[in-house]
Amino acid sequence: MDRLAGQTIIDIGANLSHPSFASDLDAVLSRASEAGVETIIVTGTTVAASGAAFALADSHERLYSTAGVHPHDAGHCDASTIASLKALLERPKVVAVGECGLDFNRNYSPHPDQEKWFVAQLELACEIGKPLFLHSRDAHPRFADILRDFRDRLPDAVAHCFTGEREELHAYLDLDLHIGITGWICDERRGAHLKELARAIPADRLMLETDSPYLTPRTMKPQPKSRRNEPAFLPYVLSTVASALGKPPEEVAAATTATAKRFFRL
Repeated sequence: MDRLAGQTIIDIGANLSHPSFASDLDAVLSRASEAGVETIIVTGTTVAASGAAFALADSHERLYSTAGVHPHDAGHCDASTIASLKALLERPKVVAVGECGLDFNRNYSPHPDQEKWFVAQLELACEIGKPLFLHSRDAHPRFADILRDFRDRLPDAVAHCFTGEREELHAYLDLDLHIGITGWICDERRGAHLKELARAIPADRLMLETDSPYLTPRTMKPQPKSRRNEPAFLPYVLSTVASALGKPPEEVAAATTATAKRFFRL
């Protein structure tokens, strides 16, 4: 897919500290630039991964990062976790708290641990005033119920990689959340419903992401041999979202980029 003429886009969620990028990150970033991906937010999922994400952001002008603990890893949190995240979040290039939330699909951590450390990270966001990068999978309505108790004190928040149904989307919109759309929308087997739901997302609350190295857009022909997703493939997500909205890709690119810049204070 060719780069949009004169237009750039922002990938709000890429796991660039994943081992699959260790050997060719410079090439990955070069391809992203060639594809018009102006800025990339590198996702932190544990204290260690958040530190690695910051190290990447600190050494590359176009990268920023988040700091948080994914619900899969909530069972490994301890008394030092929040202090460690807070220290990272004091860095200007660490722009959001997360990835944090609930995941009742795989249940890699017990539900009580997930909820405890989700609440702890919500409290941290309230304290430091940076936006939230949120994860929820098969956890509605519990996720919304917990979030609702904090919403009046929280800064901006985005439901990263939204894959849910209409009721869940409207619950999040009622909570004034932003919505992140990934290559899930490009998957005709399980993401077709998102094409209709995307029309309900206000233009100033929609953002785009790859969630690299996961969720390679199935609209790519041919598929990459490695099956690895990367930020350079974000235009495929953009194209599918724009088609669903009935808008030119350039218009959606401009709107989602402006929204991401406001949200992350870039």
